[in-house]
Parts: sequence; structure tokens; C-alpha cells
Amino acid sequence: MPQVMEFKLPDLGEGLTEAEIVRWLVAVGDVVAIDQPVVEVETAKAMVEVPCPYGGVVTARFGEEGQELPVGAPLITVAVGAQTLPEAPEAEAEGSGSAPRPLIGYGSDHSRPARRRRVRPVTAEVTAPVVPAVAAVAAGPVAVISPLVRKLAKDNGVDLRALRGSGPEGLILRADVEAALAALRAPAPASAPAGPAPQGERIPLKGVRGAVAEKLSRSRREIPDATCWVDADATELMAARAAMNAVGGPKISVLALLARICTAALARYPELNSTVDLEAKEIVRLPAVHLGFAAQTERGLMVPVVRDAQNRNPESLSAEFARLTELARAGKLAPADLTGGTFTLNNYGVFGVDGSTPIINHPEAAMLGVGRIMPKPWVHGGELAVRQVVQLSLTFDHRVCDGGTAGGFLRYVADCVESPAVLLRTL
Repeated sequence: MPQVMEFKLPDLGEGLTEAEIVRWLVAVGDVVAIDQPVVEVETAKAMVEVPCPYGGVVTARFGEEGQELPVGAPLITVAVGAQTLPEAPEAEAEGSGSAPRPLIGYGSDHSRPARRRRVRPVTAEVTAPVVPAVAAVAAGPVAVISPLVRKLAKDNGVDLRALRGSGPEGLILRADVEAALAALRAPAPASAPAGPAPQGERIPLKGVRGAVAEKLSRSRREIPDATCWVDADATELMAARAAMNAVGGPKISVLALLARICTAALARYPELNSTVDLEAKEIVRLPAVHLGFAAQTERGLMVPVVRDAQNRNPESLSAEFARLTELARAGKLAPADLTGGTFTLNNYGVFGVDGSTPIINHPEAAMLGVGRIMPKPWVHGGELAVRQVVQLSLTFDHRVCDGGTAGGFLRYVADCVESPAVLLRTL
């Protein structure tokens, strides 16, 4: 007989405790293979396709698209060893000849299309044996499937029997419980202010926006930061880039050249490639430069990380920036692509602004901000000329170094921007 297995939302790593269902990739009645993605979820860091460790027939799904689930909450149940839906409650008994396989790691190849094969129409009677039991009341069973909805109602004293579900066939959804809670918490009419009150748009601070808010707030709370800046003549840097791209081959981006300058500067000023261990009361200087760069996407600001940037040349850096940016805009970055950075390069010049005071990407120790490169009057060779000028801003953790070190780092970066030959002399 088939064995019904419950697959729960796994720990997606990097300290994530919840995820939002974006899109179901299977339906009740589908046959799934081991390690086949069954749902696409959005964490605070990335979109992730979650593969199921069991092969068989999907007998139930838990959660609606747009609903947030905590790690450990049930996602689906699968009748292992079945090619059709189990016909009776005995389907959950042991004795299946196909033992479940451990969950395959999230590094698996998820590029293959999910195989979906509908065996036959599914009815409520067929799925009833594998849906979690619904507590019966005097007026009949409550139309709730999700255990999270039931728990939310119980924890807040909401009587599910008094609700009318907005889901299919009157199913009570999380939104229905939250609407009931909002009504319960609304102030009494007598206490309402006279006249109409503005009700501004409320946007949930969750997902990527919530993660950004928490990280930036933590940075401000914990890091005593300071900022210094300098204007630099980038004319020679732009000319060097044009010459490199004129010889053919992959194009070199301005960001890649700035990144190469940053890695050279960090080799001279390693204090800025560090982190602070508060518990041990130690500054930890890091051996490798994992360079984060700010990328604006439809889902918000993301900071993908280029691993071991100190070992890459401008061509390699350009290719990696392009690859990670494309994944970020498509929402396909893995959590590991967004963590582990040791220093961040923020090119806000693409937004047409000259300067900023960047907030350090906790737990890093510094961030270099780059404004737009534009023609400006500049004294060059003792004469006034129009040159390509850029403003560079360095925000640094004052615990890891003093202003002399930060100023030395920024001055070296500016010297390399103004005269790329400086970089060649110090390599």
C-alpha cells in the first residue's frame, strides 16, 4: 500500500525562518518525481524553487499563493509508491515498497521543467483522508485546511465558525482571519475623530524590503560609522577603458575597473576588509575579498557577492557582475549569492546623482560609493579644462580604523581613478 509522507518547508539556510509562497508548481493529483521542484517561494533574500524528497502522487497542498509560511510548516503530502490517488484511508498504512529518499541539496539542477501528469480529476472525497483533520463543531466542520490559519485564529481568539471563507467553496483563508482581527481591533465609533481621517496606503514590511530595513537598522544601531569623500578626475580611467574595449573581446565595465581598484586598495589597507566580533571584542581581518555590489531590481535593492574578487581581472569581474545582475533581476539568486560579503561597492551614479553617505552593509566594515561621471570644470596641468569628474564616498566603521587609514584608502582609490598607471605600479 502507498505510504503518505508529509513534506514540510525546509530550512533554506542563512538564518531564514519563513518564506512566502509565490507559485505552486504542482497540483493535487499530480505525479511528482524525487527532487522535483513543487513550489516557488520568496525568502527575504531570493526566489527559491523547493524540491520534494519524495516521489509519488500529491494528495494535499497547504498554503495559498501569497501566504507566508514558517520553516517546518507542511507544504504537501505525497502518496509514495502510488501512481494514482489512494482510494481509502488505509493508504496511509505502512508497507510501501518504495522508501522515501532524503532531500536533495538545493544545489541540484532545477533548470529542467517540472514534470506534471494529471492522473484523474480530484474530488474532495478523494483528498479527505490525507488532509489534516478538521475539528467538528455543532454546526458541522469548519472550512479550514491550513493549520497556520487555524493556529492564527486560535492564538487571537477568533471563532472560525463565525467566519465566511473567501476561498473556493467557502474555504477560510488567512486573509479572512486577518480581516476579522482588524475588525476586532478597530476603535469603537465613539472614539473615532470627527470628520474623515486619511487612511494612507499600508505596505507590508516583509520579504526583501523587510530584510533591507532590518539590516540597515542594525547597521545604524551597532556601527559607529563615519564618511569621507573626494572628487576625482576620471578622464584617464575612461580613456583606459575605451582603449581596452577597442581591442575586441569581452567588454570591460566601469564597475569592474573600480572593483579592481578596490581590491588593490584593500590589499594596502586590510583594516577595511574586516568585521567586528562583539562577543569576543575582536576585530577580524578577513583573508579574501568577497565584493558585494548594489543592484536595483523590481523586488528592491539587492547586494550580490562576487567571491574572491581579489583573484579576478577586470574581464572576469565584468562577466561575474553581468551574470549576478541578470540573476538578481530575474529573481533567481540563491541565498548564498547574497551573503558572505566583506566589502561593498555601490555605484549610485547610475541614478544620476553625484554623492551619498552610504550605510554600511552589516557586518562589513566599509562601503565605497561612486557618483555619476560627468563633464565638469577642472584644473588640469595648471589650466582650466573640462574633465570627466566623479565623487567617491567612503563610509567606514570607526571601530576598525581611524580617519587616517580611511583617508589613505580613499586617496589611493582616487589616485588610481585619476591615473590608472598608479595601479599598475603597485600590483
